[in-house]
Amino acid sequence: MKLTNPGAVPVYTVAGPSTARPLPDWLARRRKRSSKYDPENLNNFELLQEFEFEEASNCVRVSEDGNWIMSSGTYKPQFHVHSTQELSLSFSRHTKSENTTFLLLSSDYTKSLHLQSDRSIEFHTPMGCHYEVRIPRFGRDLAYLRQSAEVLIPAVGVSADGSGYGEVFRLDLERGQFLRPWQIDVGGDDPGSGLQGSIHVGAVNVAAVAEKTHGLCAFGTSISTVEFYDPRSKGRVAVLGGHDGEVTALDYSDDGLSLALGTSTGQIRIFDLRNPRPLLKKDQGMGLPIKTLIHMKTPTEERKLLSADKRIIKIWDEHTGDLWTSVEPLVDINHVTQVPDSGMILTANEGKHMHCFLIPNLGLAPKWCHFLDNLVHEMENETQTETYDNYKFLTKPELKSLSLDHLIGKTNLLRPYMHGYFVAAKLYDQARLIANPYVWEEERAKRVKEKIEKERATRIRGVKKVKVNQKLADKILQRQVKRAKVDLEAGVLGDSRFSKLFEDEEFKVDENSFEFRALNPSTQVEYTGPSQNARIGADDSSDEESGSEAESEPARPKDDVVMQVSSSTARGGKIRDTAIGSRAQKQTRAAKVRTGDVVGEQHITFVPESTKKKPQPAPAPAPTKRQDRRSASTNTFRRL
Repeated sequence: MKLTNPGAVPVYTVAGPSTARPLPDWLARRRKRSSKYDPENLNNFELLQEFEFEEASNCVRVSEDGNWIMSSGTYKPQFHVHSTQELSLSFSRHTKSENTTFLLLSSDYTKSLHLQSDRSIEFHTPMGCHYEVRIPRFGRDLAYLRQSAEVLIPAVGVSADGSGYGEVFRLDLERGQFLRPWQIDVGGDDPGSGLQGSIHVGAVNVAAVAEKTHGLCAFGTSISTVEFYDPRSKGRVAVLGGHDGEVTALDYSDDGLSLALGTSTGQIRIFDLRNPRPLLKKDQGMGLPIKTLIHMKTPTEERKLLSADKRIIKIWDEHTGDLWTSVEPLVDINHVTQVPDSGMILTANEGKHMHCFLIPNLGLAPKWCHFLDNLVHEMENETQTETYDNYKFLTKPELKSLSLDHLIGKTNLLRPYMHGYFVAAKLYDQARLIANPYVWEEERAKRVKEKIEKERATRIRGVKKVKVNQKLADKILQRQVKRAKVDLEAGVLGDSRFSKLFEDEEFKVDENSFEFRALNPSTQVEYTGPSQNARIGADDSSDEESGSEAESEPARPKDDVVMQVSSSTARGGKIRDTAIGSRAQKQTRAAKVRTGDVVGEQHITFVPESTKKKPQPAPAPAPTKRQDRRSASTNTFRRL
C-alpha cells in the first residue's frame, strides 16, 4: 500500500502493478524473496488472492451484498469470482470466446449474464453455463429491467427491414423469448452509412436504466444523440442531441433527475432531465473516449462524478465543476467500478494485475478490509516529502538522445513535469555513460580547452590559421595586443608577395637550425633527432667543468652590476643565467694561472665612474721572510 496522489484529497494504491510491463514469473518470485526485508516493502500485502489475469482484464463488478467480486479477462477467456469474506479466489471458469461485458442479475454471484464477442449471450450459475443464445448482430452493452425481467442489448448496424434504424434487442427472461426490438435512429438513411460490418455503420453504443426511480431507459448512439424510452409505453419519449462525437458512456444519478454522458472526444456533459441545456461541461483532457461514468456521494453528502478513459480517472465536483482528485495508473483502463458504500475503486485494465484504489475522503474502507483504515491513519501521520534532489530534469528530445524515451509512462523513474520529465540521477548517469563511454574524458578536455582559450584571449585577440609557420603568424599577431581591433591581414600576413611563406612547405622555418638559434637565442626549441642525446651529454660535461671552476672563483660585492646572458640550450628545465665574468674560457692549451679577481680575458662592468682622478692605491708590501724557518733554497744538497 502506497500513497499515489498526495494532496488535499489523497489516493492510496492498495493493489496494482508498479510497472507497466509484467515481469516473468521466475523473476517476480526472485524479486519478492530478495525484497522481503526491504523497509520500502513492509507495507506491501496482497488484498485479494490471485486478483489478476494472465494478459488483461475486461470488466469488474461487485455484487449488491458486497460479498462477491466478479471479473472477466483473458488469455484464455475466463472470469473469476472472489469471496470478500475469505479474501480469496472462490472459483474461475473458462469460456469459448472473449467477454465484452457482463451483469449480475441477483444480489450475489449465483446468476450472471455475459455478452461474448462471438454474438452469444451466456447465462451462468454456480454449476456452470446454464444456457447460451445468439443474437442477430454484435452487441455493445447490457442493461437489465428488474420490473419486467427484460435484458436490453444495444447492437451494431441497422435493422433488416430496410427502415434504416438501429435496434436494441429485448430478451424476456420470464418467458424465455425475444421481444420486438426497439428502433433507434443511428443515421441509416444518411449516405456513407452501411450495413453491419462496414466502416461507417451506425450503432447503439451504450444503455442506462434508472431502475431505482422512474425506470426511464437512455441509449447513446454513434450520431451524437441520446434517445429515451419508457418501458411502460414501449416507445420513444425524447431525444437529446447536439453533442461532440459519439456517445460512449451514460449514467443516472440515484434520484434519477441527473444524467451524465461522455463522448468519444473526451467531453462530459451533465443534464437535468427537466432542462435540455447541460448544467455542466467538462473536458477529460486526453481526447480519448470516455469509458465509465459513476455518480458518487461523500460521507458529507457532497455529490461527485467519476469519469474515466483509458489513461486517467478523474473525480469532479458536480456542482462547481472543479477537479476533486485524479488517479493515473501505469496501464490502460478498460472498466471502473466502485465498491458500494465505501471509498474503494476497482479497475479492469491491461496488464496482469488489477488495480484497487482507496480514497479516504470518498468513504471508509469496505467492512471486509476495515484494517485499511488503520494503515491510512498511520501513513497520514508519517511525513510525506516529495523532493527532486536525486532527479534531473530532461526534455523529450534529450530523453530520445539518451534512448530513454521508451520508458515514458512505464516507470516511476520518469516523473512528468511541465514540458519534460524528472529522471532519477542514477539512471541518468548510467544512460549517459552508455550513450557516450568517453564523456568524462571529453568533459575534462573541454574544460581545459576553455581555460586555455580564456587565457589566450587576454594575449592574442586574433587567431589566423595557416598551413605553414603557424608560430610565426601568431608572433606577428601578438604585436597587435594593445590595439582595439586586431587586423588579421596586417603586414606580411596580408601581403600576396609573402603568401607562400604560410602555404608552401619549402618555406617552413626550421627551428633546429644553427641560423635560427643564432637569431633567436631565447627561444625554446624541442630538439629532435639522434644528435639530441649527444648534445645533452656535451652540455652536462661542460656544466660540470664550469661548476668546478666556479668553486674557485672569488666572491664579488653585492653592489656590483654585472651583465647577464641567458643560455638557449635549456630543454624543458629552468633557464640558468650566468654572468659573463663568471664564465671560464675553455682553452686548447694549458693557460698560465692568473692571480687576482679577474678570470678570463676581460672583465666588463657597468658601474659608473666619476670624472675626478682617483688616488693611486698604495703598493702592497712585499712579504718578509721568516728567519727562523729553514728555506729550501739554502739547502746544501740542492747546490750540489
